[in-house]
Amino acid sequence: MKNSSVGLSDFREVHILNRYYLDKTLFIKEVINCKDKIILITRPHLFGKTLNMTMLKYFFELSPKSAENRKLFNNLNITKEAEFDLFQGKYPVIYISFKDISASKFEDTLDNIKNIAAEIFNSFKYLVESLEPADKQYFENILSKNVNQDDLIESIKKLCGFLHGYHAIAPILLIDEYDTPLEVSYVSNYYLAMSSFLKKFFNATLKNNTNIFKTVVTGILVVDKKVIFRGINNMGIFTILSSMFADKFGFVKSEVEQLAKDRKIPPEYTEIERCYKGYIFGKTVIYNPFSILQYVTSYYDNFKVYWANAVSYDIVKKMIINSSSDIKNELRLLLQNQKITKRLNENIVFLDLEKDENNIYNYLFFSGYLNALNKCKTEEYVTYDLIIPNVEIQTFYKNLIRTWFSDAYSTDVITDMFTYLVLGDRMGIEYIFNDFILTTLSYFDSADRNVEKIYQAFLLAAIINLNDTHDVNVEQDLKEGRYDVVLMPCNKSKLALVLGIKRKNVDESKTKALNSAVRHIKSRKYADDLLHRGYEKILELGLIFDGKYCWTKKG
Repeated sequence: MKNSSVGLSDFREVHILNRYYLDKTLFIKEVINCKDKIILITRPHLFGKTLNMTMLKYFFELSPKSAENRKLFNNLNITKEAEFDLFQGKYPVIYISFKDISASKFEDTLDNIKNIAAEIFNSFKYLVESLEPADKQYFENILSKNVNQDDLIESIKKLCGFLHGYHAIAPILLIDEYDTPLEVSYVSNYYLAMSSFLKKFFNATLKNNTNIFKTVVTGILVVDKKVIFRGINNMGIFTILSSMFADKFGFVKSEVEQLAKDRKIPPEYTEIERCYKGYIFGKTVIYNPFSILQYVTSYYDNFKVYWANAVSYDIVKKMIINSSSDIKNELRLLLQNQKITKRLNENIVFLDLEKDENNIYNYLFFSGYLNALNKCKTEEYVTYDLIIPNVEIQTFYKNLIRTWFSDAYSTDVITDMFTYLVLGDRMGIEYIFNDFILTTLSYFDSADRNVEKIYQAFLLAAIINLNDTHDVNVEQDLKEGRYDVVLMPCNKSKLALVLGIKRKNVDESKTKALNSAVRHIKSRKYADDLLHRGYEKILELGLIFDGKYCWTKKG
């Protein structure tokens, strides 16, 4: 049995090392036959973009190694197609990868791009003797990294011209992980400078460039298309909502079944369906390839979070922690396996992520943290039902929230709060909630002392801390500022708790507000429902907030 290819992203290396490979070579045929001269494909991190892009490189590349590269495709599906003999080894290929860019300053990123350009030019050093003196000097300047920003912007455009002139064949241009510099710059606060540079670079390279046969660009997101790709009209964009190329990134069911069979995985270990399935690209069900390969290598360890722990989630963490109480409420619903209905926009504008919170869902969906079902088209817009795709991503969210709570609250406070809740200790609940309120408001630095943040912080904490021992049901009335929380232990001999959480109105006395909270939960007859479910120990508790304080009353 061949060893797993996990951790390898170079097509040649996978085959030279004789690693396990699920055949995606028909991607080559789809690229050739795609009518668009420029193809932009977006997929989440670690879904096979680089492996496919290096496959294109070794397939098309016109070089002394073309015959050797041809052997890499022995017995693979593309060899059965007419396109194999027509296109294999026939084109100069420029391959650019931005995936390793991680500098925290714009100047350092430019230096990284100069290094990338120098490396690319060096691979075509044979061109130098055929160039005019001015072009030869330009070529040498790129090699020595002695170039200004304008020269760097024009570098790939000029190289395309040099190659076309020398070979009388227009090259193929491959740009992998084009959006990495944009995401890094957003996190490191130099996004405007980076986006301005890349806008000029892509405009110079791609707009009306007759010295390119075809361009394939990959990334995670379509970032600020009207700016980054402004004026580039002959581009086909294929996101995870598109059917084109849908099965070429990630694994489909038949591939996973074959992989499990080849690895001789016993049926009792097949956590794959529950934990790593759930994505839908176009209309195709896709399994997370990174997690699948990790799992089949060490399936005897049972379920683990692989993909979510291997990618950077700085932006996700920042967005969720700083989001409004509405977003946190919707996250709670998602964690309870419910759906939320949202509009999706394929174009992500980083600078608008914090201005319009709906952009959070665009980012989470296209980055692989949500799945979209049930497309509904109206005259005005298209909506989708969003859900968490699988157990792995649900565990990621829970771990993220736990990290947030460990930053904001001491472990003792969280432990004490849920111990008091489970035991039904009214005075303990009142004491610890007052501490929780002060910490929450301080952590969010809420000038308006928004009590909704307290509700959502508590409810998220309840779901992730009591998930293994309790069912947590929530009913809300946002207009009245009420949340009814029912904690139902899996062991029905233990105490079931009904919390009527209410914001105290300005004109209400404490006593009146507490009585109102208790009357409300009694009117909803939660206790009757719990008795019907088989619970005998039931505590009803009214809990009201007023500024920095809370009070409780037993029902």
